[in-house]
Amino acid sequence: MYLIRLLAQALLIAGSLSTAALAQPVKLGAGTYHLSPKPGDVAPPAAPGRTEAMMKRAAGTNQWYSALLFNPKPEVLFVQPLTVQATPAGLEMALPTKQVVPTERKDVEIHYPHRDPIVISPVAFEPGPAKLAQASDWAIDIGMGRGADQMTATVAHGSPYAQVQISRGDVRIRLPAAAERLPAAAGNQVLALRVKGQAYALFGATGTTWELVSPTEWLGRLPPGKGYVSAAAMPDDKPETLALFARHAYAFLKDTRVDWRYDRPASRVVTTFKVSTQIMEGADHGPLLGLYPHQWFKNASVADKLGPAFDTVRGKIRLLAASQFSTTVAYTGFVPYWPAVKEGPRVDELADLLKADLRKRRELIPGKENKDNWRTSAYWQGKGLTRVTQLAGVAEQQGDLTGRDQLLALARERMEFWFSGQGAKSYFHYDKGLGTLVSYPDEFFAVEQMNDHHFHYGYWIRAAADIALRDPAWAAKDRWGGMVDLLVADIATAERGRADFPFLRNFDPYEGHSWASGIGLGPFGNNQESSSEAINAWAGLIQWAEVTGNAALRDLGVYLFTTEAEAINHYWFDLHGLVFAPEYKNVEVSMLFGGKYAHNTWWTDEPRQIKGINLLPVTTASAYMGREPKFIQRSLGTLKGDTELYLSRGKGYAEVPKDIWQDIFAKYQALADPQAALAGWDRWGSVELGDTRTHTLHWMLSLDRMGIPDPEVLADTPLYTVFRRADGRKTYLAYNAGKAPLTVRFSDGKSLVVEPGVLGRAN
Repeated sequence: MYLIRLLAQALLIAGSLSTAALAQPVKLGAGTYHLSPKPGDVAPPAAPGRTEAMMKRAAGTNQWYSALLFNPKPEVLFVQPLTVQATPAGLEMALPTKQVVPTERKDVEIHYPHRDPIVISPVAFEPGPAKLAQASDWAIDIGMGRGADQMTATVAHGSPYAQVQISRGDVRIRLPAAAERLPAAAGNQVLALRVKGQAYALFGATGTTWELVSPTEWLGRLPPGKGYVSAAAMPDDKPETLALFARHAYAFLKDTRVDWRYDRPASRVVTTFKVSTQIMEGADHGPLLGLYPHQWFKNASVADKLGPAFDTVRGKIRLLAASQFSTTVAYTGFVPYWPAVKEGPRVDELADLLKADLRKRRELIPGKENKDNWRTSAYWQGKGLTRVTQLAGVAEQQGDLTGRDQLLALARERMEFWFSGQGAKSYFHYDKGLGTLVSYPDEFFAVEQMNDHHFHYGYWIRAAADIALRDPAWAAKDRWGGMVDLLVADIATAERGRADFPFLRNFDPYEGHSWASGIGLGPFGNNQESSSEAINAWAGLIQWAEVTGNAALRDLGVYLFTTEAEAINHYWFDLHGLVFAPEYKNVEVSMLFGGKYAHNTWWTDEPRQIKGINLLPVTTASAYMGREPKFIQRSLGTLKGDTELYLSRGKGYAEVPKDIWQDIFAKYQALADPQAALAGWDRWGSVELGDTRTHTLHWMLSLDRMGIPDPEVLADTPLYTVFRRADGRKTYLAYNAGKAPLTVRFSDGKSLVVEPGVLGRAN
């Protein structure tokens, strides 16, 4: 026993020395991060579901396929329009159909579950554990093999095919029920089936023969050296649809790539989607791509080229025979802050609120090191930082420069405390295994499950950009800018295949929006709740890039901001009526999954918070929500009825105020009707923890004076906003982050000269 104890002590000492070596702080400018968690803190998860080649790249967390990396028993992947699941029996593939699911909230959720799949497997060997073998911008290879025996399936967003390659032998197809074989003009190498009302087709190499083993099983006898099958789900069983699918079945995807271009003079984002293929046999007819509503709606470049469509959880995915296509979307801009409100009956009230908020300014950011407040994670700190810096903008414009400086000093103090790495509990750790920067203390599983990095760090980046507007030296790389750039790199690295950070960690270029879950587990795939917090992150990138002179990051930020806003309008708000099922009676979606959408939150079914989570934080970058004033009024119009229904279910407001987040709703209403918002706002009502009474009143008074956002007028600079009053008068704002005077040209002919470091205004 004595020797065992000595050995245990030696191992413990060795482990401690090893941990100490790994935990050696790394200096970055004036900041510090750590190479391992501190004792007692959880480490980021391992991602063993990768091939050796993929282990050399940073792990693709927060993607539609991330469950494949983290779960030894892979979950369903919602590829769209297909679902697939790698199982010990082989690759399951299905085409989901709609389920309307009643809830205890007395509404419904819309589900598109993975069910009744066909199963594709090799005959000569058992598939091995599934691993991510390759990933491009919206396609992946799933490897299922051992040693020389390999089965690889390529699937991609929008693609109706699962393209399967087998190292040797034949292929087995198992069906969920007896099937009817459909005639195929392409010959015996094609197996077309109608199974439980759904049409599938399997395209083998020339020389393939299909043998019926039982009513629910077929064998595909593959020619030697041609171990490939292209399996497809089809939107219908028409002969012309089968012919279309046969024409493109042998264009196997090798790479998918999205390229973006910010056309600054026109204030538009041009996004190009390109696919490269390997033609397995026959003529090169190119791939068959499926376009989501945000890609085909009002897209003149593809309007006359679209073919059959799938009904999906995202609305109609319409097929396009092409190797590339482009979208063009207007970027409507924002400015760091809005100008002063110096006149009007409520100016004195605004001044009183500002004085009150300044007096309690240290309460606006949760206490550090768990002494003052349990909300000490990077998320709550970030909300507090944005709360303070947005208030500083109001103080500055209202002429209280002393108050502004006090607020900015507080924000710098808190950020520097975390960035210094000296806190016992509050610090950043870079994990080489995944390629990520995580923060402690862990909350919302931001470390343990890699959740919500764009939400959390977006607040920090936006606040840092607000500081840098007034104190550019603070943002220098050799001071604190290097740590901010590290946060940026974690959520928005634009290079592919790097070992330190993955390409666009949270963002899905093809779906056009972000994902929040890091490991993507669950029966309905990955999800995102607060689309508005994603927008806040991309606004932070734009402003940080402008004040630090990083044009490439600015263009990336504009692309992310514009694309996510477009996706929100389709998939969260359904502004164009193309997505929501007729049975879904809620005005908006609050939780979007790979395979369902719902009107709920992770923590409560209280209706005000369900609605508000996709509004906050309401900052100057939130003007994108003002595109459809009638939708705002319709959305807010459901609050009374939703609340009555909530109370009728025996719920109550014992733990939260009855008017919770009333400031958020007042600001949201002001985007459509500022006077009604002012009339309904309670100065002494509840305040969301990322906002202040001062900022709320200033927001509403500003819109009352300037009008609501005018998305039709664009400008040739990234930091701008245009407002329009009911009488047609417009207010033009533009901020110049450069070092020389800037002439801003608006699309309606207006121009404005803005001095460096100044918010310009014209009427």
